[in-house]
Amino acid sequence: MRKPMVFIAVAIVLTGALVVAEQPEQPVFRAGVRTVPVYATVVDSSARLVPGLEQTDFSVLDNGKPAEIALFSNEPQAFTAVVMLDTSASMTANLKLLNRAAEQFLLRLLPVDKAQVGAFNDKIQLSGTFTSDRDELIGGLNDLYFGNPTRLNDAIATSLDALKGVDGRRVVLVFTDGEDTSSRVGFKTVLERARDEEVMVYAIGLESEYFNGMRVVRSRPARDLRRIADETGGGYFELQKTDELAPTFTRVAQELRSQYLIGFAPVALDNRVHKLEVRVNKPGMTVRARKSYLAAPDKSS
Repeated sequence: MRKPMVFIAVAIVLTGALVVAEQPEQPVFRAGVRTVPVYATVVDSSARLVPGLEQTDFSVLDNGKPAEIALFSNEPQAFTAVVMLDTSASMTANLKLLNRAAEQFLLRLLPVDKAQVGAFNDKIQLSGTFTSDRDELIGGLNDLYFGNPTRLNDAIATSLDALKGVDGRRVVLVFTDGEDTSSRVGFKTVLERARDEEVMVYAIGLESEYFNGMRVVRSRPARDLRRIADETGGGYFELQKTDELAPTFTRVAQELRSQYLIGFAPVALDNRVHKLEVRVNKPGMTVRARKSYLAAPDKSS
């Protein structure tokens, strides 16, 4: 009777080891030291993600001056995300396709990741609390409602509000097929907030055709999306076909799994906005990371 018990014990140990192995290694910040975290995406000349780089392959410039890299990881890092979708009138014909595409992102969440889903039109809607339950998140997509105007800036601001107080990497993934039409918050405000609060914004824009009651209109996604994505180190994808939606949401998930974490000590904590540049010393490779940060001494890492 002892052999089965030994087998069970060994199986439990092995199962536990597998669970541990699936958990991404988490960064360790030195207590009492202001370390600025930067998440960098590296691609080759064919836009393929480049894994396996080491700390010595990177350099960081803080206001043009070399900064000491105090922390580095090329392992996947957990994140908390708000997935915010445009459900205004122009998206009526494509909403099912959009929901199925967003599912591709949610299905790729790991148990250590958390998310909420939301929608914006004349109102802003969030699914509730952050969760790792993918079935719950996918179910929440079906509860998103339609509206008419497009409150894009307000939607990003609401996403930033939801991420306040959340530890670790924070991401807003926003989708729209048009310009902002009725937000109370200006774009400059949400851009500065995302930068100062160290939130990465990914944006997906779609050109679409819809009937506005009088004629067929072709929409163009807001130009501000590229700017906020570039500034915060996310990515911007502008699509012309709805069949590109699912691969693009999948690509965002893949990028978040493939980013490098680089922590550096600021050259000065002067409460000013510093320009930031991350370089890779490998030929044919391009790095994408946030372009500035607020050098505040009381900023938690």
